[in-house]
Amino acid sequence: MIEVKNISKNFGKLKALDNLNLQLNKGECIALIGPNGCGKTTLIKAILGMVLPSGGDIIFDGKNIKDNTEYRANIGYMPQIGRYPENMSIGQVLDMIKGIRNHSQQLDTDLYEQFALAKMLDKKMRTLSGGTTQKVSATLAFLFKPQVLILDEPTAGLDPIASEILKAKIIEAKNNGCLILITSHLLSELEDIVSQIIFMQEGQLILHKNVEDLKTTTGQQTIARSIVHLLKTATV
Repeated sequence: MIEVKNISKNFGKLKALDNLNLQLNKGECIALIGPNGCGKTTLIKAILGMVLPSGGDIIFDGKNIKDNTEYRANIGYMPQIGRYPENMSIGQVLDMIKGIRNHSQQLDTDLYEQFALAKMLDKKMRTLSGGTTQKVSATLAFLFKPQVLILDEPTAGLDPIASEILKAKIIEAKNNGCLILITSHLLSELEDIVSQIIFMQEGQLILHKNVEDLKTTTGQQTIARSIVHLLKTATV
């Protein structure tokens, strides 16, 4: 689905991505983890076309994304912090994005309904709590039934019920063949939903492994303990 081939990205003397190679397939929910500054955000922005790599290629569904913007219509993106026009209401933002996407197929309104956004359509974006803004971002990410979902700290700021609603939606999307890439610092939040782990450090790929294989290899019962075990024993 997405192939990252020898991608590098330099910001001056800083090498944010260092000859990175990845194969990301449909029907996988992949956790992208690593310490701050490891290159996660740069990789996401490169896939989204927001950052131009210094070298290498990104192939989306068999086609190079260079000089190609059409592929983005197949991606649903939920940023860690959604930034919307402050004077617009929730309803206006939803209508604006629908107009921009010009999507003719039936929309996925599941999260819109479960988060009860219909009751808040007149609320201005500047008045919303962080959690409600996250609900709007999540709704928009899933709304157009994308082939790929990129979710940056998706449960941050959500109350426990909303978090469970979103996690159930993520699992449903994975089971329907969607490729999902999730970044998170809370590994416990990923335990029941991700199928693969990508661990990055200093712009390099340290680990890309199936979750169950990772736990078997380390003899640990959770993702977090497995990663800590690998780092302590330096067997990554």
